[in-house]
Amino acid sequence: MSLSSSEVEAVTISFTKVAPKSDQFSEQFYNYLFEQHPEVKPMFEKITIREQGRKLMQTLGMVVGSAGRIDAIIPDVQSLGKRHVAYGVKEEHYPLVGEALLWTLEQTLEDDFTPEVKSAWAKMYDIMTEIACEAYK
Repeated sequence: MSLSSSEVEAVTISFTKVAPKSDQFSEQFYNYLFEQHPEVKPMFEKITIREQGRKLMQTLGMVVGSAGRIDAIIPDVQSLGKRHVAYGVKEEHYPLVGEALLWTLEQTLEDDFTPEVKSAWAKMYDIMTEIACEAYK
């Protein structure tokens, strides 16, 4: 699976609007995730949310930067999936994170979060989830 050139452009342009607000973005993301799905909060107790937020933004940056050539980051995403298994993450947690990601993007981008942008991010997240979940097989 891959993204079309218009989907790559949508995630890339939208991420350039999100990146300067990375602290606010990651704080909103985790606040939403923990409010909506408190069962996942214990997985984050060994690291500060500020540090976890930096990791979130680095990972998003890597993924967006490689959106046009996803095959180049498959080993990195598989490795991330394996680390998540060790933290207690289960396959059913990925949709919860995807929900939080799309919600936070919508809050941050506001009018720039068009249906096309939402679709492109959802597709990219689904691709990354599929690759990361290979660790569970």
